[in-house]
Amino acid sequence: MSRRVRLWAGIDAGKGHHWGSVVDETGATLWSKKIDNDESAILTAIGEILDLADEIHWAVDISGTTSALLLALLAAHGQQAVYVPGRTVNRMAGAYRGEAKTDARDAYVIAETARQRRDFTTILVPAQLAADLALLTAHRTDMVADRVRMINRLRDVLTGVFPALERAFDYSSHKGALVLLTGYQTPQAIRRRGRTRLSAWLANRSVRSSDAVAATALEAAAAQHTVLPGEDIAAQIVADLATEVLALDDRIKRTDQRIKAAFRTHPQAEIIESLPGMGPILGADFVVAAGDLASYADAGHLASAAGLVPVPRDSGRRTGNLHRPKRYSRRLRRVFYLSAQISIMRDGPNRDFYLKKRGEGCKHVQAVIALARRRASVLWALLRDHRVFTAAAPQLAQAA
Repeated sequence: MSRRVRLWAGIDAGKGHHWGSVVDETGATLWSKKIDNDESAILTAIGEILDLADEIHWAVDISGTTSALLLALLAAHGQQAVYVPGRTVNRMAGAYRGEAKTDARDAYVIAETARQRRDFTTILVPAQLAADLALLTAHRTDMVADRVRMINRLRDVLTGVFPALERAFDYSSHKGALVLLTGYQTPQAIRRRGRTRLSAWLANRSVRSSDAVAATALEAAAAQHTVLPGEDIAAQIVADLATEVLALDDRIKRTDQRIKAAFRTHPQAEIIESLPGMGPILGADFVVAAGDLASYADAGHLASAAGLVPVPRDSGRRTGNLHRPKRYSRRLRRVFYLSAQISIMRDGPNRDFYLKKRGEGCKHVQAVIALARRRASVLWALLRDHRVFTAAAPQLAQAA
């Protein structure tokens, strides 16, 4: 019987083009080419590589949108790829001769790394729902980041001309204050308007507690009578930024509704959302970050993927030196950490566990991480058993 030939294909992914390199069991390069990031070029490359051997092991260094078409075409041909992190590629590159950094060399290092190691995660091409949620949640994350940037810029500009008003409100969460800034940004303008008319102006724009907002603004305006340089231009910039933030808030709300509607079509959405602190937004993030839930053999694997299982870093006589692992899904960790923080705001088993850990001497972050680890186990068990979370202890059957 002839021996099956195995080869390893490494793909250095890029937006405009990829570079592929194929090595054999000895590490010798058999194929190395530039691949344009379009369907025909990728199909041609896949065909050439598949003709080289009976068994090809694929590896890529990017698992996001850059390599989406490549991964989809590989899946259509019954091929799967593993993900080799860029940090690993950079470290492995030092083990090979030469210091030059080229796409061809990176692709070779990726292939060689996949040949020598078997512990990399297989990349699964997402189904339609998972792909939709991935796009929606990524878009929401970008908008939230834009909002934070604009709020910071608004506060900075406002501090330069009207520091008392900047201190008067939390512009990150106070919609009424942002509405105020769309019309009034200087002490003189607020004083001229007066409390009664300013309150009516805010009320006409559906601002809650409009009179309280107007009173706070007048108090800030009364504290400053000096006109600072650049006030007129700064006022225009503040008004523009406040308008943009309000418009962005509306876009985020619409996106949240789309995420919520899409997430609740997931067959296990009810189970995921039943866990206290896990709403539809974090639930969607969990579905995207966790991927195929069947790939986690037990609760420990899920917790480990989220970076919630410490690993030892012993040296010499130092033992029991536990640290956070370097390889884990930061997005998955964020889901469990944030949902744990939310869950302790209300009475229940989550808050009880958190307080117990604080009583044992844990700091806040340590207690939340411990709770997140426990919640990972609970969620895995709920998904395995196809049942929703309940705070009540299970009833034991009484002996007859």
